[in-house]
Amino acid sequence: MGSITATCKIDSRKGFIAEQGIPEADEWDEQDAISLHFVIFEQDQPIATARLLQNNSVGRVAVLKTYRGQGIGQMMMLDIIDYARQQSRPFLYLSSQVHAMSFYQQLGFVVQGDEYDECGIPHIEMQMPIRVEI
Repeated sequence: MGSITATCKIDSRKGFIAEQGIPEADEWDEQDAISLHFVIFEQDQPIATARLLQNNSVGRVAVLKTYRGQGIGQMMMLDIIDYARQQSRPFLYLSSQVHAMSFYQQLGFVVQGDEYDECGIPHIEMQMPIRVEI
């Protein structure tokens, strides 16, 4: 595996857009320009990405299909959690696809509220308190 790189905006979400059937206009927004982007590379090719917004929201988490189930998403999320802890952010929250809830729960996220539809996909809000380790 390559390294995790922050502050890098990439086009790797295009494969995820096609796979999920999400209109591209719904995937890209004005928050991309002001978010911190996390990217994992394999041989100089982006294989996973996520963004962290200024309001503590984690979003656009995507791992290319051929790389899923290898711990790459977990590695990226742990890096985001560590970064948030270093920044003394009080919490992180995200909107999880319902089928991915257990992935985020294993990281310490807790369900908040009821299931809802976003772009035709069932989602649920999740939050994680960030505790500074002493």
